[in-house]
Amino acid sequence: MNEGVEWAAHVCVVLHWLHEEQRVPAPVPVARLAEVYDLPAPYLVKQVQALTRAGITESVPGKNGGVRLARPADRITLMDVVAAIEGPDDAFACTEIRQRGMNEGRPAREFAKPCGIAHAMRGAELAWRRELAATSVLDLATATPRRVATDVRRHFARA
Repeated sequence: MNEGVEWAAHVCVVLHWLHEEQRVPAPVPVARLAEVYDLPAPYLVKQVQALTRAGITESVPGKNGGVRLARPADRITLMDVVAAIEGPDDAFACTEIRQRGMNEGRPAREFAKPCGIAHAMRGAELAWRRELAATSVLDLATATPRRVATDVRRHFARA
């Protein structure tokens, strides 16, 4: 999994902290979000664009523009963030190598069921996806010490 997933998840949590006390959340420039963790802004822009395409954030153009969460943090899952950055494909793709080499001439019916490796990997994938889908951005924000949220707000309060 690429580091963009970590970055995007942190962006969502930071946006939640900045917006949780506002009725109409103010957009935050991506360059300011990049400052929080000393990330390269151009690369973070790509991650935020993926979040926006997935409907997790929304982009607000203009002089005072930026991004904000497109829906409440309790309705954004970690699986949503992963899928936005990594895409919807499974992490493991079976290529059926067992049908090559010494087994090349065997009838297809001998390979009708997935092998044990594919079966185990699929089970792990489903468990992983269920866990990520059960964890919201609000859960992540709540599990973080409140002082971190306070520090983020203080950072953004500075001009």
